[in-house]
Amino acid sequence: MRYVHFRNTLATITGSRESARDVVQEAFARALRARKGFRGDGSLEAWVWRIALRTALEQRPDPRLASLNGSEPMLLQPQRDGALADALRSLPARRRLIVFLRYFADLSYAEIAEVCEVKEGTVGAALAQARAALGQALTNEEGER
Repeated sequence: MRYVHFRNTLATITGSRESARDVVQEAFARALRARKGFRGDGSLEAWVWRIALRTALEQRPDPRLASLNGSEPMLLQPQRDGALADALRSLPARRRLIVFLRYFADLSYAEIAEVCEVKEGTVGAALAQARAALGQALTNEEGER
């Protein structure tokens, strides 16, 4: 059921599951048309994820945000856990994308590195920094309640 991972993760970028469903369909169609361009240097799934993320970013109203660096994934229903939504929002965009790819899309460090075109160690460092920042933000939030 990788479709659900794609749809739910891309919905954090597009803003809804409905728009994400269209993006997933378009991304898979693009991947199918471009299949001869897959060189096999990395995993097929990471290659499709890169296409899917770029497709989702192209759907954004501001074309300046149509890069992986400009992605702003957010929780679909931030009101369900406002503290978590705020903590995630406080992360830099690239780090937030890596968090969403790891914990929403369930990608491995190697796959995230391929998708984001960074080294695997960078993924590990970004996740460690994100966990520390999220932990700190959520601990502060609990202390203020």
